[in-house]
Amino acid sequence: MTIQWFPGHMAKARRQVTEKLKLVDIIFELVDARIPYSSRNPMIEEIIQQKPRIVLLNKADMADAELTKQWIAYFEEQGIKALAINSQAGQGMKEITAAAKSLLEEKFNRMKAKGVRPRAIRAMIVGIPNAGKSTLINRLAKKNIAKTGNTPGVTKAQAWIKVGKEMELLDTPGILWPKFEDQQVGLKLALTGAIKDTILNLQDVAVYALRFLSANYPDKLKERYGIEELPEDIVLLFDEIGKRRGCLMGGGEVDYDKVTELVIREFRSEKFGRISLENPDDLAKAIEE
Repeated sequence: MTIQWFPGHMAKARRQVTEKLKLVDIIFELVDARIPYSSRNPMIEEIIQQKPRIVLLNKADMADAELTKQWIAYFEEQGIKALAINSQAGQGMKEITAAAKSLLEEKFNRMKAKGVRPRAIRAMIVGIPNAGKSTLINRLAKKNIAKTGNTPGVTKAQAWIKVGKEMELLDTPGILWPKFEDQQVGLKLALTGAIKDTILNLQDVAVYALRFLSANYPDKLKERYGIEELPEDIVLLFDEIGKRRGCLMGGGEVDYDKVTELVIREFRSEKFGRISLENPDDLAKAIEE
C-alpha cells in the first residue's frame, strides 16, 4: 500500500512556514504521543532550520505512559526539549510557556541589553493534520479562536493569536509529506486518524491494528473481545471478533467490513486503553538497518 496524499493547501502551507520563519522566536512541533516518529514530518529539520524548538507530544492521555517517558528522554538526548501534553483537557499548558521562556531567555536578555523593548514570545505551531493544533491554540488562548475538528485538514489559513501578554502564536495548516515510503508509517497514521479514511483500504489498517495488538498488547485485545486464546491466523481472529460482536451477514457469515469498522473505531475511541504504536528502541533498530 503506497499512500499518496499531498493536497495543494499543504504545499502552500510549507511555503508559508518557510516565509514566516523570520518572524518567530520558537517552533512548537506538535506530534501524536502514540506515534511520535510517524507523526513528524520528515522535512521538518529542513523547514525550520536552526530555530529553537519544543516537541509537544499531544494526546498523551491516549498513549502508553511508560513509552511516552521514553520518547521524551529520546528527544532530550537529541538536544530537543519535549513535553507530554493533553490539549483536549488542557494538561501541560503552563509547562509550554515556561519551557519557551527558558529556551529564549538568553535571546531576550541580549535584546534587552541592546535597548529593545520587551515583547511577547512569537511562536509558530507546526504539525501534521489532526495532531490537535487548533485545540491546543484554543487551550493556550483560553477561548475558542481556532477551528477544531477530528477530520484532517480543518485549518487552512494562517493567523496570529495572542496568548495573554506573554506569547503570540502563529497557527499554520498541517503539513504532510507527498509520499510514505514506509508502509508501516502510513498504516500508523491511518489508524490514528491522521489520513482521511476515504483514500485508504481500511481492511489493511484493521489487519495492522489487530496484528500489532496481538503482538504488543495481547491481554487488552483478549479482554476487549472476550477471547481466551488469540489465533495466529488473522482471518480466524476477524471471525472470532465478528461472531462475538454480531458483525454478521445473512446466513451467519462474518461481515469483514463491519469488523474492520469496529476495530478501527474502537482503537480511536480508546476502547483498548492507552496504546502506543511506537517506541524509541524500534526506531534505533530501524535506523541501524
